[in-house]
Amino acid sequence: MAQKMSNGLHGHGSSYQDLASWLQYIESLHPKSIAMGLARITRMIERLQLNPAFKIITVAGTNGKGSTCAMLEQIYLQAGYSVGCYTSPHLLRYNERVRVNGQELTDEALCEAFSVIDAARNIHDVIQLTYFEVGTLAAIWHFMHAVAHKLDVVILEIGLGGRLDAVNAFTPDCAIVTSIDLDHQEFLGETREAIGFEKAGVFRANKPAICGDANPPSSLVDYAQNIHANFQAIYQDFGFKLAEHSWQYTAHGTVIYSLPLPALLGDYQLMNAACAVAAVESLQDCLPVSETAIGHGLREAKVAGRFQIVREHGQGEVSAALIFDVAHNPHAARALAKNLKAQQKNTGKTFAVFAMLADKDIRGVIEAVIQEVDAWYVATIDHVRGENAAHLAKLIEEIQPHAQVKIFNDAFVAYQRARIDLESCNDVNENDKIVVFGSFFTVSTVMQHLALK
Repeated sequence: MAQKMSNGLHGHGSSYQDLASWLQYIESLHPKSIAMGLARITRMIERLQLNPAFKIITVAGTNGKGSTCAMLEQIYLQAGYSVGCYTSPHLLRYNERVRVNGQELTDEALCEAFSVIDAARNIHDVIQLTYFEVGTLAAIWHFMHAVAHKLDVVILEIGLGGRLDAVNAFTPDCAIVTSIDLDHQEFLGETREAIGFEKAGVFRANKPAICGDANPPSSLVDYAQNIHANFQAIYQDFGFKLAEHSWQYTAHGTVIYSLPLPALLGDYQLMNAACAVAAVESLQDCLPVSETAIGHGLREAKVAGRFQIVREHGQGEVSAALIFDVAHNPHAARALAKNLKAQQKNTGKTFAVFAMLADKDIRGVIEAVIQEVDAWYVATIDHVRGENAAHLAKLIEEIQPHAQVKIFNDAFVAYQRARIDLESCNDVNENDKIVVFGSFFTVSTVMQHLALK
């Protein structure tokens, strides 16, 4: 008989019929939520004989991974290919993580894949897998065995770092590192050099290795050169030129394509777009794509919570913009501040709904955006790693002594108050905005209450 787990779930999940039970079960399989290393997943790949025939593009980076994946997914869909995509984390539903031809997997399909993985892990000696490892194996198994039509290309987003991430157990035909900055230091190291080395681990010998960081650490460049990867760096081997309503993709200074601006907002999205196009170009021999398909793909790519603007209708005639951004490290926060500044009109006010995890660089995030925020509505995240709102407020007031700060136990309650306060201002106007940021949890909480997709 299966040994009972500490949370009341049993050692085999095969009897579970619903996705929520499966997700609770796979969270219980490993004592740590994050356990770096490829030994466990490599053994599982051998047991399951997961040797994909489709092309694989792996996307790593501190920020920009999700956007780049979405662009690649849409470009290949527009070119007529069958496409799989595996990303993380999710905002509202686990199903968001696994897509086939742009459609999220059903609960039933996910449960089937989890059941296969769980059965394989329990053969002979039991392999303890993390939540992310199970999810990664399930996604690949589904892509290989459960799709109606054979897939041509699969885009995989690295979960954490690169070298020791579960996704990196699968060999890519092209690998992208979008950006390198400080985040997850407890796992990846305290410097850009250390983090760069970890992310460089996604590169492979004699395969395209795309770097979207304008100033890549020498550790990443050296690694790519040492293994003889086909290294291509932004502003050196490829790049972009911005026009009024379009942009040009360039290679070694020559204009290759004239393309529409991406649907995703923000200057940094052009860097992500350039990385995506560089990857597509590197695989043209096996996956030909037209300029038209690239352009349509960039216009169709959407990712929730990346400077996502929702126009809200308030009580009066004037509506304020609601902006969602999952920015949770200083690098992403600086990009957010730049976007807010670009949106800012002389008369517009910005109210921030803000909550973060305690293990992030909270001070660095606040410092990056504080000049663009008129009032703060800080909240506690209901999670074991969530930072207390009172501490967030203290940090804000240390950086800006006369800041307007209100404290709440919940991000949605904070949002409600921000909206009421904004609408009751004497100088309310159409340029006002509420920005919800600081964590995936922060954005998810407000989105769920507003029933946004």
